[in-house]
Amino acid sequence: MLEEIRRLIAAHARPDLRTPIDGLLLSRVSSSETDYSMTSPLLVVMARGGKRLLLGDRVFQYRAGDLLLVTADLPVTGHFFDLSPRAPSLAVGLELRPALIAPLLLDAASAPPARPGTGARAGARAGASTGAKAGAIATGVADADLLDALVRMLRLLDHPADVPVLAPLYEREILWRLLTGPHGAVLRQIGLADSALTHVRGTIQWIREHYDEPLRIPDLARQAGLSPSAFHRRFRDVTALSPLQFQKRIRLQQARELLVTDAGDIAAVGHRVGYDSPSQFNREYRRLFGAPPGQDAARLRVGSGSGSGAEPQQVLP
Repeated sequence: MLEEIRRLIAAHARPDLRTPIDGLLLSRVSSSETDYSMTSPLLVVMARGGKRLLLGDRVFQYRAGDLLLVTADLPVTGHFFDLSPRAPSLAVGLELRPALIAPLLLDAASAPPARPGTGARAGARAGASTGAKAGAIATGVADADLLDALVRMLRLLDHPADVPVLAPLYEREILWRLLTGPHGAVLRQIGLADSALTHVRGTIQWIREHYDEPLRIPDLARQAGLSPSAFHRRFRDVTALSPLQFQKRIRLQQARELLVTDAGDIAAVGHRVGYDSPSQFNREYRRLFGAPPGQDAARLRVGSGSGSGAEPQQVLP
């Protein structure tokens, strides 16, 4: 099945990841350059090559035949491996929508446990994630049932007239396979009303929308219905970052996007994303991206072909 998945991804992947099927994303990447991005709730199955993700101090790795589950909006650092221009990394992603997951939870609660051995295989591969606490990211093996449902959805790309009827059925099946598999507990966080993720999801969204404003932990804790200490603990369990670290990553990644698209005043960009001190902005930018803001942005503009109408390629986490 992986070979057919590779063929379909290679035939239909575009630089913006999108496909005619709502929520289905395809990625073809031939560069091993480090990428910095914001994830969203997503299932990713790697069909060729591999990738390492860094979230705070946690490292996640997945290869061909493996899956990645992301259940929150998170700032991650990624690095592809085992690829070349002639054999690019190929992956398929499916956006995870709470409105579709929640109705399946009652049925999943009464479903039989995953087949013996499935969880052990997944756990062995997920062990590459440094044994960290359960959070908003998990890796494991994509079993045959999940791949079968996924390849049937991908085949619809060759039969667009079938998409409106069959794509929602295959999406539901994929979610069911995940919920009743070894990573069901991770996926349930999206649909449960009282999960650790639910308590901090509003805060994550607030920080994303107000990253340039000061953080007041007591106010954020009150919004989440938690004490400041409990809020801080749950936020770190989910994101592997403190709220301040989370905000800093978003500020710097947003600044990078602004600098790539507009070669303006670097100090003004730093101020725009929330830095009052230009020296602090330069220092923290260089610490994250490995080069001063102006130098880094100039390199990225050349690499993405900015100025010639080319759009930078997007990647799956």
